Amino acid sequence: MSEQAVAPMESWLIAPMDDVVSEAIRRLRRAPDVQRVAVMPDVHLAEDVCVGVAVATRELIYPQAVGGDIGCGMLAIPFNVEAALISEPRTAGRILACLGNSIPARRRHKRRTVPMPTDLSSGMLSDQRLEALWNTTGVMEFATLGSGNHFVELQADETERLWLMVHSGSRGLGPAIRDHHLAQGNSVGGGLRCLRSGEASGIAYLGDAGLARRFADENRRQIALLVEQSLLDSVGSGHLQWAEAITTDHNHVVHETHGAVPLWVHRKGSMPAWPGQAGVLPGSMGSLSFHVVGRGCPGALCSSAHGAGRILSRTEARKTITSRELHRQMGQVWYDYRQSERLRDEAPAAYKDIRAVARAQRDLVKVARVLRPVLNYKGT
Repeated sequence: MSEQAVAPMESWLIAPMDDVVSEAIRRLRRAPDVQRVAVMPDVHLAEDVCVGVAVATRELIYPQAVGGDIGCGMLAIPFNVEAALISEPRTAGRILACLGNSIPARRRHKRRTVPMPTDLSSGMLSDQRLEALWNTTGVMEFATLGSGNHFVELQADETERLWLMVHSGSRGLGPAIRDHHLAQGNSVGGGLRCLRSGEASGIAYLGDAGLARRFADENRRQIALLVEQSLLDSVGSGHLQWAEAITTDHNHVVHETHGAVPLWVHRKGSMPAWPGQAGVLPGSMGSLSFHVVGRGCPGALCSSAHGAGRILSRTEARKTITSRELHRQMGQVWYDYRQSERLRDEAPAAYKDIRAVARAQRDLVKVARVLRPVLNYKGT
């Protein structure tokens, strides 16, 4: 493509992008039919397309600009109790033990599966192989947390009210859907592949990706119910107040109108932030998080950062952060100390400063609530 065909870009950055991130963004801007690119302050390198971008096209669909964990997102809900409920080591230990028993990273026994909602029990996916996966992997992984940066966190707001935050996605289904449809796509160079939204292959991907989003949303809701039961079992109180729930996801492609132009907006590690839309901006497992309200910034494709974003790769973090350093960084946040060695690459120092992220995108969202972590659980 000619230099004149490079799509316009707007960015909200904490610091200049490094060379590898810049090159990945330039490659994306030169891809066919890409109309606009918005780069969020939590941008960081990932396979094919960086995390922390929103990409608009008119016709073509780029599954790599959504990523593998289709529908990954956040759910935040308050409890009817105060955070002081979790002030003693024994209490925190009981809660962590209950969470460990009821919400695994992955499930290994069919007898312990949690039934899916009836509207998800039949997958209705576009291919028999995906349908078979839905009925095996999907059934096994429903109501599981996943690994990496997926988590359950209990938090305190400014009034010391206890809140729940859940971060999880479509588990093994999302990557399978992405890979299946990429194999049907057309190569456009630079490692990118696309589908046409109006043709059978594009329609099939959009349908399957939409189902994965529904699975991810219901997965988070089921996890929240299991957390509620864990609190009731371990401390005898703590009911979720669902009327105040905030839910959002940050890996999807949706048809939206921007400036009177219908566009396919791909978000990978970027949450929607339309005017007045509530969102969740998590920090690291040891730092503040924010509930935010969208401002509907046109240049950002009405999008926002989805979190702090990594500043160290997992390999770099494991080379430089010890279990003892992780414990120091976590401060007074309860977590399973026995998992310290495994959690070193999730240490707060591996992530950008969430306060800097919030400052960098003040014209994208406004902060409505500040929360501090009380207890963090990651599945094992």
